[in-house]
Amino acid sequence: MAEPTYEELKERLSQLEKQVETRKKSGNLEFKVGEKGGVSVYGLGRFPVTLYYEQWNRLLGAAEDLKNFMEENKSRLKLKES
Repeated sequence: MAEPTYEELKERLSQLEKQVETRKKSGNLEFKVGEKGGVSVYGLGRFPVTLYYEQWNRLLGAAEDLKNFMEENKSRLKLKES
């Protein structure tokens, strides 16, 4: 297989950059298992949120309490403008 030309590499880089931007703007969440066994959630912000299995279960179990807490304190929370 022949080596790609400089122009082909530039075009490929441009395509990949567009894919990354599209993924960032899509709002999709991605989940990955890290080297240490934690589950990372990508797509919430600039950095991933990583917790271990037990921590995720504990957090998910408290989801209703968290939702209620956020509603009760909504006036004090910083909200993104639509």
